[in-house]
This record gives sequence, structure tokens and C-alpha cells, in this order.
Amino acid sequence: MNFLFILSVIFIFSSGGQVNKPHKKERVIIDSHITLAEALKGKEIPNTNTKNLRIIDVEYYSFDNGLHRGQVVIHKDLAEDLKEIFTLIKEKKFPIKKVDPINKYDWSDEASMKDNNTSAFNYRVISGTRTFSTHSLGRAIDINPFLNPQIKNGQTFPEGAVYNKYSRGTITANSWLTHEFYKRGWRWGGNWKFTQDYQHFEKTKIIK
Repeated sequence: MNFLFILSVIFIFSSGGQVNKPHKKERVIIDSHITLAEALKGKEIPNTNTKNLRIIDVEYYSFDNGLHRGQVVIHKDLAEDLKEIFTLIKEKKFPIKKVDPINKYDWSDEASMKDNNTSAFNYRVISGTRTFSTHSLGRAIDINPFLNPQIKNGQTFPEGAVYNKYSRGTITANSWLTHEFYKRGWRWGGNWKFTQDYQHFEKTKIIK
């Protein structure tokens, strides 16, 4: 009798007659799959801004508990930071609604926020000013903005949002997510003095 056959029979009986099957790969739901050129369509943007941008794929569990893949347009110097952070987001199953480049919303920050869409680059000024946002350089990201709104002068943006720090997907000063950004030299808008922008993280200087 073949020696290998005998070993296989012994293995089956010792494991209770069960043969382990290979682990089935988890299905990934694609939220965004476009090129950087496609992500920048629909708005005139100076080359000084676009030349430093990159588009990266990120994976996360959404509120449907499914594994999703989206894309972030970000400054090249910050790409590795976000890859590391989204790896942790996926491992810890911190829920992210979706991650689509902002041009899917015709460059409307308000529409993106209302849809609870996480995004980074957006060539725009700070609301109510003529000053360009750090988003216009790809040096900021807004995470789950409908759950983590901006509160300024008693008003909440986006309209209709409610900040409840006990809800899934929200960000607080003590969140592990906040500390992971801090470790990499980012600032959190929830700590700002004249406005609390709970969705917002930015990094304007590179920490060597």
C-alpha cells in the first residue's frame, strides 16, 4: 500500500474526518476605480497643484459590513501616511461609508459631505473666504463628514448632520484614529479654537 496514502488516511481520521479547505478570499465591493486624470476632470486646476497629486487605492469596511475599495487623491508626500492609516482602518474595521474622489460630486464639498463621503483633494477655497483650503493642495482629508461635521458659530455643516461621539464611525480626541494621525504629524480640526471640524485632518509640513 502506498505510504503517502496511509499518511493521508491517518490525517483524515485524526482530524475527525474533516479536510481543511483553503480560506475563501473575501469579496471586495468597488466604490471607485478611476485614473488620476479622470479624478481631476471637470475643473480647471493649476499645474502647480496637480503635479504633486497621486491617486491611491484604499480598502475599508463600510456600514454594510462589507469590504469596500475606494480611492483617495492626495499629495504625493502624504500617500504613505494614508496607506498606513487605511491599513489600520481595515484591520480594526472602523466603518467608512465610502471613499470617492470629489469630482464624482461635481466638485461640491456640500454634496460629498451630505453623502458621508470621505475625500481629500478638492480645489476650493475655505467656505466664506477667498483663502484656498489645504484640500486644494491635497494636504487634508475629511473622514465620514456627515457623522463628523464642522460646527461653527452654532451652525453645523453639512446641514442636517448631528455629531454623536458614541456613534460608529465618529472621531473624538481620544480615538485611536486621531492618535495615528498625530503620530504622523497631522493636525485634527476637532481641536481648533473657533470651529470644531471633526471630520478634518491635515498635514502642511513634512516631518522628517
